[in-house]
Amino acid sequence: MIKTMMMMMVMMAMMGIAMGNIIDKTCKQTPDYTLCVSLLRSDPRSSSADTAGLALILIDKIKALGTETLGQINVAYKTKPMLKQPLDECNQRYKIIVDVDVHTAIIALKGDPKFAEDAIVDAGVEASVCESGFAKGQSPLTGLIQKMEKMCDVTRAIVRMLL
Repeated sequence: MIKTMMMMMVMMAMMGIAMGNIIDKTCKQTPDYTLCVSLLRSDPRSSSADTAGLALILIDKIKALGTETLGQINVAYKTKPMLKQPLDECNQRYKIIVDVDVHTAIIALKGDPKFAEDAIVDAGVEASVCESGFAKGQSPLTGLIQKMEKMCDVTRAIVRMLL
């Protein structure tokens, strides 16, 4: 019985190493290895995911960050009412990220990953356009937008591995 348990533990450890290797190997092919590893290792689904699964995890994280940014936009409406016009623009763009780009990317990964890549690129562009709508130094969303752009770059690199 002890021998069987030891064998099971060794096999589980080996599987964990193998799965860690897919994350490391995949993330080394992205523009931001550290961000990639951090995002993927923080999600328990990554331990059993293939490359497409890793891309889906990152797409989920893009959606979560988009939703968080929409929440911050709502806060900024109250705290920075003088920024209503650029905040309206950002609100519209982040709704596109969350409702359209993420949905398109998920569907496309199951069919033609090229369309997933296009959707992820669009999400990054939407975030960039949001930021550019503010006068220099006035955006209350800069940190979130930069994180979105970097996440999109990493996700795009992984989706490209599926092409």
